[in-house]
Amino acid sequence: MRSMKLFSAICARAVAALLVGGMTLWCMSAIYYGDFQSSTVRAAAAGLFGLATVCGFACVPNRRRTLACFLVAFTITAVLWTRIQPSNRRDWQQDVAVLPRGTIQGPLVTLHNIRNFTYRTETDCTPRYYDKTFDTAKLSAVDLIAVYWMGDAIAHIMLSFGFGGSDYVTFSIETRKEKNEAYSSIKGFFKQYELIYLAGDERDLIRVRTDYRSPQEDVYLYRLRIAPEGARRLFLEYVKKINQLRGEPEFYNTLTTNCTTDVVALARALGGAVRYNWKILLSGYAPEYVYELGRLDTRLPFPELRRQSLINRRAHEAGDDPAFSEKIRQGLPGADGWY
Repeated sequence: MRSMKLFSAICARAVAALLVGGMTLWCMSAIYYGDFQSSTVRAAAAGLFGLATVCGFACVPNRRRTLACFLVAFTITAVLWTRIQPSNRRDWQQDVAVLPRGTIQGPLVTLHNIRNFTYRTETDCTPRYYDKTFDTAKLSAVDLIAVYWMGDAIAHIMLSFGFGGSDYVTFSIETRKEKNEAYSSIKGFFKQYELIYLAGDERDLIRVRTDYRSPQEDVYLYRLRIAPEGARRLFLEYVKKINQLRGEPEFYNTLTTNCTTDVVALARALGGAVRYNWKILLSGYAPEYVYELGRLDTRLPFPELRRQSLINRRAHEAGDDPAFSEKIRQGLPGADGWY
């Protein structure tokens, strides 16, 4: 009996130590990535929090009092962190500086500020935007675009909507970074980036990845199986979110609010059977998950479908051709129409 009690006490202390350790690391990160302008001040404050926690539990005999003080410090840090608010007024990087917006008149949707940059390199480019009106009654295709740059597990997911077989617009959910700010998955947990829904010309959003980034990224385009009415609702959900972010900015989050999870949230809003699982969290496997749901061309085994869906060569050859969207789809599985 005594040995069982001793074992239980050891397990309880181990769990408590792990919880306190995790909470301490979260607080240190939240402080370090906080609102202080000086990185030196942020680093010193984060280090002081960690040092005080270690010394408190190591040196103070009354552990309950120490735990109570720690919980108070944790709560204060968490409350201050929740008070950090997103903003649309920052000195943004050029590629995310302009927010799109949409206006709806019956079946007609006009998207304003569709991005279509002219690139010389990824960072040397001429900003260009245009407005275009789309007739949702002519919405004929929805395609999933998956972009890989660091192995099979992680991908950037975009959705492209086609109208009448010739007009396409792509939505890309991205971090809205400030000038001279680099992306970090860790920073993405701590309110460091706002969220932006880009509306872009395919020649821009695809070719910047296949032609101008170094190293070039692998881009796959999958034709989705989706009913016309569902496609229209999904398109309008994107337009609604675009307009919402203009007045109510949101933070990006590496785990909960990113390019893949937001696509799933939008799809679930349509009443579909999509559920979160590990193939959504590891976004590189999202196309395979969509395949398992029967939303891609299941006439081919997925490895073969994936092989045939790589469009880098097509994008290189199409270049700035006005028929870029049609050319990158020539010969793709599923292109003979799903509706």
